[in-house]
Amino acid sequence: MVPEALEADAVPGTRVKVRFAGQLVNGWLLERVSESSHPRLAYLEKVVSPEPALAPEIARLARAVADRYAGSLADVLRLAVPPRHARVEKEPQPSPAPDPASPEVGGDPGDPVGWSGYPAGPALLRALADGRAPRAVWSALPGEEWPTRYAEAVAATVAGGRSAVVVVADARDLDRLDSALTTVLGPGRHVQLTSALGPARRYRAFLAARRGRVPVVIGTRAAMFAPVPRIGLVAIWDDGDDLHAEPRAPYPHAREVLLTRAQLAGGAALIGGFARTAEAQLLVETGWAREVTAGRAAVRARMPAIAPTGDDPQLARDPGAATARLPSLAWTVARDALSVDAPVLVQVPRRGYLPAVACATCRTPARCPHCAGPLALPSARGAPVCRWCARVAAAYACPECRGRRLRASVTGARRTAEELGRAFPGVPVRTSGREEVLATVPGGAGLVIATPGAEPVADGGYGAVLLLDSWALLTRADLRAGEEALRRWLAAAALGRPGPAGGRVVVVADGALAPVQALLRWDAGWFAARELAERRELGFPPAVRMASVTGPPAAVAELLAESRLPAEAELLGPVPADGDRERMLVRVPRARAAALAAALHSAAGVRTARKAADPLRLQVDPLTLF
Repeated sequence: MVPEALEADAVPGTRVKVRFAGQLVNGWLLERVSESSHPRLAYLEKVVSPEPALAPEIARLARAVADRYAGSLADVLRLAVPPRHARVEKEPQPSPAPDPASPEVGGDPGDPVGWSGYPAGPALLRALADGRAPRAVWSALPGEEWPTRYAEAVAATVAGGRSAVVVVADARDLDRLDSALTTVLGPGRHVQLTSALGPARRYRAFLAARRGRVPVVIGTRAAMFAPVPRIGLVAIWDDGDDLHAEPRAPYPHAREVLLTRAQLAGGAALIGGFARTAEAQLLVETGWAREVTAGRAAVRARMPAIAPTGDDPQLARDPGAATARLPSLAWTVARDALSVDAPVLVQVPRRGYLPAVACATCRTPARCPHCAGPLALPSARGAPVCRWCARVAAAYACPECRGRRLRASVTGARRTAEELGRAFPGVPVRTSGREEVLATVPGGAGLVIATPGAEPVADGGYGAVLLLDSWALLTRADLRAGEEALRRWLAAAALGRPGPAGGRVVVVADGALAPVQALLRWDAGWFAARELAERRELGFPPAVRMASVTGPPAAVAELLAESRLPAEAELLGPVPADGDRERMLVRVPRARAAALAAALHSAAGVRTARKAADPLRLQVDPLTLF
């Protein structure tokens, strides 16, 4: 019941307080109705703020996301709406909010010239400008200025009188997209929405979108619920990046949230990247989306010359290439690029100096004597340190042979920089990784050692790109190991110069491997189709829907026993998780995904009502299965 004193402020979308079980709790007012079938109603206690922060479209989306991921609506709303900042709400509004369909909000359509390298590109922009809802999976050309292409797609959407939301993985990509949108749309036409902004700035940007003052919101995964009016386009760049997966319950993925939003609102969807995930390939094969790719002639003209070091001709010339960390081909390519005053990018999968060491005598991996964690060397003269408990093992002795000398098992980025600095004296060496991520580097001769995802953009492109330690990516015990390796390689190789301009890429791997073949041909679509076919055959996502239940064995067994799982459900496991916990997997056909989520959510609710002591982690479509 709404008291008369709160009649004006109690509108749908406002934050309220209600008395529940004798306590005042926070809630959302979703809808006002004239009558109720419930015999007794309590009175609404308080309207926290008259600001309708929760848009009806976002409320529907949050309900759909909660149902899809077997979560609660409250958990999704905590992700969708940032905490209230009262001072920001009271700030004066500069001018009345314009209508989303007015000419003031509209603009010039995106320039189709940049998309002309893709046969379906100009048609995509025309459809966006006409107010239609195209759905596209875009494979970007090597060296593509993808922020500008996204800005052009957003401009076409805004010209059609609609709004757009674009999600990227990290702050570096966001800065590039911000610059491109400012150039194409002009200043003041978009806002950034990320969790790193701080409470006041984030809520101010959120309110600018909610009040319709800007037609475009960009950001990291925090922007996937941005409440823009008349949503016309949702877009995501590099959907395979694990940063798009929300680490808080119910663990939604930004790609799936945006696709659900496009489906509910009848808007357009754009999934872009140099690589392609199996999930994006499934959209293409089912007809939900259309692929936007360039012709082979355009790909060959733009891609650098790529060579592996493990194929037969290379091994005939250099027998040591199969075991060498920096084979002669890679060294020669780097030397040639530096000789013409071009920068060289070296991608190393591991950060640090020597992140894993072993006994130099018997090759036994060095483990911490206190917690059995792996030992690492932080520098050339440092003592070994445990990567788990951070204790220093200065007096380490091998438990097998009592030897005290250590050798490298895995070489990190800083050790690689040290080695290459000695190999090419006088050449400046820069590192880009967790401690310091570089956005750009100058175009002159220099070595850039970077971990995957931290590769800076070089002025004019890199003359050479070396992809080292490929085994560290390809041999991971993960369903997505090959897909992730190709994604990281393509992202680094795309920063190189075209082959006709002297750009070269060397991947230290066997050329017969499928990910390496996809890199050599620059054919992410072929590899994604191959991956999807294999997962269909083996019964793995995205060909099926899968959920994981992680926790103490007794609690996992109890929840699954109480769940009314669909008849088609298969139980896989248990497999060991961290500590004394275990993980069970539940697999169902995609057609039974909703039934699986509902059954698990209901069983989890029963455990919560009973106040079960043992916590469980319930996750639908987890990125990591084992």
